[in-house]
Amino acid sequence: METASHSRVGLVGHGRFGAALAELLEESGRRVLAFDPAVDVPACRRVASLADLAAGAATILLAVPIPAMRDVLTALEPLLTPSHLVADLGSVKSGPMEAMTGLLGARVPWAGAHPLFGPTSLALGERPLRVVVCPAPQHPEAAVRLRALFEDLGCAVIERPPAEHDRLMAESHALAYFIAKGVLDGGFRFDPELAPPSARAIARAVDAVRADAGHLLLTLHRDNPFAGDTRRRFLEALADVDHELEVAAGRDRPSPVDPGPRDVPPQGLAIPDLGARSPQLREVRELIDDLDRDIVALLARRAALARRARRAKDEIGGPVRDPRREEQLRAARRAWAERLGIDGDAVDAIFEAILAFSRRVQGGR
Repeated sequence: METASHSRVGLVGHGRFGAALAELLEESGRRVLAFDPAVDVPACRRVASLADLAAGAATILLAVPIPAMRDVLTALEPLLTPSHLVADLGSVKSGPMEAMTGLLGARVPWAGAHPLFGPTSLALGERPLRVVVCPAPQHPEAAVRLRALFEDLGCAVIERPPAEHDRLMAESHALAYFIAKGVLDGGFRFDPELAPPSARAIARAVDAVRADAGHLLLTLHRDNPFAGDTRRRFLEALADVDHELEVAAGRDRPSPVDPGPRDVPPQGLAIPDLGARSPQLREVRELIDDLDRDIVALLARRAALARRARRAKDEIGGPVRDPRREEQLRAARRAWAERLGIDGDAVDAIFEAILAFSRRVQGGR
């Protein structure tokens, strides 16, 4: 295999996620080759066959639906050599890694990976991007190579065994989709004028699910061996809470324990709070720290978008600074602030600093 192929990354699958990942890889200076007979791959990436992909790239990432993984691996396996690195990018790891164990075995280096981001995260410039890498016992060096690739893309890499990954994803990723589906199918609404912060957080979670791939609900629950038990535990817990609430409201006989005075929640309805370990000032400071961490993360996302804007300006020969756009932006932010009852001039000063920060990111003043 040519040495140049080691600077290239091959993608099998060029759907929404594959296309977004290709752009991220190209931003890091890599050449991307992509094969996907089901979509129109841009000519700069497109190869005609899996054979061309294997011949042109030493690293091959499988960005295909989990049910298609075994067929893709079966077709790819005869084309691979021990100098290749193969990794699936599925949201569930057990099945794909079993398929790679059986089809690639000890001959071809491979590992599992799950990028914990999607096209929307990349478009919004969210940082940090996190990736789970699941090493294969037969190929520890493959996980090292895969970690290096993602870290070079600016990702934070977490290593987990496949079973642990799937169990944790069943209790987070799969459960979030399950809850969102129930909220949507039930027709529940979160009026933005009336919803308290707790409800707005649920609404944001539902919106995030809706922005992701529509097929993921089925994939996460059909292919994750821990998802069924997670759903049952969740539904059982909800049924218990529902029963306790009915008892507390006097619509059901208290069993087995009397709920006690109406102004004292039954034990089963207590929601653990922050406890008495933190005085009020410490609690407020911890919340401010959390908020400031979010602000810094948002600045990192804004910087990533500023760099994308600079590339777009370069394509049309535009300058870094656009005084008219900056004036409109600052006026809009000042109006937003005043509608929220905070000092518009103070917010304008903050955005003046943010715009200066963005200009520095773009290489201007």
